[in-house]
Amino acid sequence: MTKQKAQIAIIDYGFGNIKSVANAIIFLGAKPCIIDEPSKLSNFCAAILPGVGAFGPAIDFLKSKGFDEHIKDFINNGKMLYGICLGFQLLFTKSYEHGEFEGLNLLKGEVKKFEKSFDLRVPHIGWNNIELSKNSDSLKMFSGISDNEYFYFVHSYYVLPQKCEVYSSSCKYGVDFCSSAAFKNIWGSQFHPEKSGKKGLKILSNFIEESLK
Repeated sequence: MTKQKAQIAIIDYGFGNIKSVANAIIFLGAKPCIIDEPSKLSNFCAAILPGVGAFGPAIDFLKSKGFDEHIKDFINNGKMLYGICLGFQLLFTKSYEHGEFEGLNLLKGEVKKFEKSFDLRVPHIGWNNIELSKNSDSLKMFSGISDNEYFYFVHSYYVLPQKCEVYSSSCKYGVDFCSSAAFKNIWGSQFHPEKSGKKGLKILSNFIEESLK
């Protein structure tokens, strides 16, 4: 299957920047398919979990629809999943955004809030550079992309993975935080690849190509 024939599921759970993600997939020559029924997920070689909003309502919706179990089956079958922004945070064990909520627990780790200070504005909005990891999954995710490139962020909470090996990049904003993760067939980024110009599109292209292997 070529990239032009790839059909990529975009999971619609009411909290996604779906249109911009779909446009990016179209630009790359693949076909985006927006789905709101978890039973449809198994029909695709890869899926994107987008997101802009609050962790609690988002994970509650995913679980109420049964997406959580279907996503786990999807991953266990070796298919590729990419989480963006809130979708990235949902991949992890737990979030402390306006309470305490259990995530999808596909990757071990917690979601915490940036501490406000006089020289640190929250939310973190705008372009920031990232430092790439050197593990094999990171090299796949960032193939063709140099270290310290800039990507676009919009977030007040950040992920703290339990294990360093899931990091594919880190970013500094008051603290060094995990800006993206890549572990086997699970990828995700706190930054928005669909809003990060050519470098962001290259990551999505790498994701599509990896899903077709």
